[in-house]
Amino acid sequence: MKTQHPMNRIAIAMACIGAITLAACSGYSGGQASVAKETTSDFDNGTGGIAPANPSAGIFFNGQDPSRPPVNFNQDVRGRFEQVYGDPENARPDGRPDEPPGPGVESGEPYDMFFKQHGVNPFVDTEDDRLSTFAADVDTGSYTVCRDYLNRGNLPPNEAPRTEEFVNYFNYRYAPPANSTFSMAMDCAPSRYGADLKNCHLLRVGLQGKVVDAAVRKPAVLTFVIDISGSMQMENRMGYVKQALRMLVKQLRRDDYVGIAVYGTRGAKLLDHTNDPSRVLEALDSLAANGSTNAEEGIRIGYDMAAANFKQGSINRVILCTDGVANNGEVVPEALLKMIETQRRKGITLSAIGFGMSNYNDTMLETLGDKGDGHYAYIDNMDEAKRVFVDNLTGTLQVIARDVKMQVEFNPAVVKSWRLIGYENRDVADKDFRNNAVDGGEVGAGHSVTALFEIKLFENANGALATTTVRWKHDEQEEYSEARQEAFTKDIRTWEQAPANLRLAASVAEFAELLRHSYWAKNGSFDPVLADLKQVIALTDDNEVLDLTKLVAKARELSTNKSASGLAGGK
Repeated sequence: MKTQHPMNRIAIAMACIGAITLAACSGYSGGQASVAKETTSDFDNGTGGIAPANPSAGIFFNGQDPSRPPVNFNQDVRGRFEQVYGDPENARPDGRPDEPPGPGVESGEPYDMFFKQHGVNPFVDTEDDRLSTFAADVDTGSYTVCRDYLNRGNLPPNEAPRTEEFVNYFNYRYAPPANSTFSMAMDCAPSRYGADLKNCHLLRVGLQGKVVDAAVRKPAVLTFVIDISGSMQMENRMGYVKQALRMLVKQLRRDDYVGIAVYGTRGAKLLDHTNDPSRVLEALDSLAANGSTNAEEGIRIGYDMAAANFKQGSINRVILCTDGVANNGEVVPEALLKMIETQRRKGITLSAIGFGMSNYNDTMLETLGDKGDGHYAYIDNMDEAKRVFVDNLTGTLQVIARDVKMQVEFNPAVVKSWRLIGYENRDVADKDFRNNAVDGGEVGAGHSVTALFEIKLFENANGALATTTVRWKHDEQEEYSEARQEAFTKDIRTWEQAPANLRLAASVAEFAELLRHSYWAKNGSFDPVLADLKQVIALTDDNEVLDLTKLVAKARELSTNKSASGLAGGK
């Protein structure tokens, strides 16, 4: 398919996208302040205050059906990448080789898909709990998995969308810090999608990590752990893995080293660590999918290799490429997770990269990425592989902050109730905000984290809305830093005056809430999302937003054509 000029694509999309009606509310969870600060020198615009050392416990109600009211809820409440490195000569324009799909693929709904239901956050009365505490999350796998569903003509199962991963997929172009680890921004506007709730506003917290130039990033010691079991033959998953890793290898320097472990029926070392890219490419070319799946043995061998080649002061990372399915050995045994946690404390991190639709385990890959102090991404096409392994390679590899936690304190004199949108499985007990034994999230170079809250205000109230405190550990150091940012009622803008990137984040969150059939989006529709995205496209000329708009239009069409019983199912 020939790629159109971006402006032509935008004009066509804007002409085709309709806008009607208003949607319902979508949403998030809450914080308090004043203890001595440990350090703030690593923060551009922190103002010195801190969340309390002994705050009350937060309120989260997870593991519920998101389409039902939360327990005790308050009723108030790129253009195409022309030719990929090593692409087959007959590759299609989207990067997929011209090979017939596996059985049941692209001719029906995906099967044997494994997701976990995390429930939906409720509205919380500020007088009962003013604190929202959670770990930072830079995963994007949920968004690209759901994108793959839609591009194949299917709605994703309700449990597949994780709203925060949809939101954090997009670049909001926050101002980067000049001489520190993070910069932060907070802004607020009346909620476009909470228009049926009185005094409902959308509060955004944006955290931007420092940018590290590729030329000065740390040397890398990478260990590829590659699933070569029979399931990797489906849809040429192995071909995708080879192409994606070729792209990564092409970006490496002479002071970077790569080793390879594989697993099918048994795990094995394929290539000792080397800085010779030709040897790495030759090893990748030799891979063939066959046999059952002993993921446990393969991952252990990969970590043993990474530990044996560990270099202090370098990036030491395991990159796991798999569909997440294991039928030999335990899938994710506790002992394996503990080993991964032990290794991360020694400085070996894990990136879990997923491939394939049908016979795919999203739950396993998200868990491994979380436990390994890394992240989880899903590759649905070669453009996405380029995004992860070329455009954002330094951010993918180099961590700038570990155990990143965020705590938001709402002012009970101004904010009546609040809801955190997403992050249901990133909950941290308020009392554990400063507990260094409790894991937070990891943020890579140049990565950003966005959290959205729906808040209901008291009428005619003025003053501080909320204070956000961020706590993180410096990479390769034991010291922690904290800094904070405040938002005030005087800073609230009308929806029309709100920054385009705030409106984009709101639309992305509502899209995810609609796909997951969130209780808070039960009266919503895709039409106002399309209307807002059309305006954002005009303001930003962003191809990612254009592609998002097409996905929303597909979801609207599929929702219209399918009854609830026809939705794609997962396990």
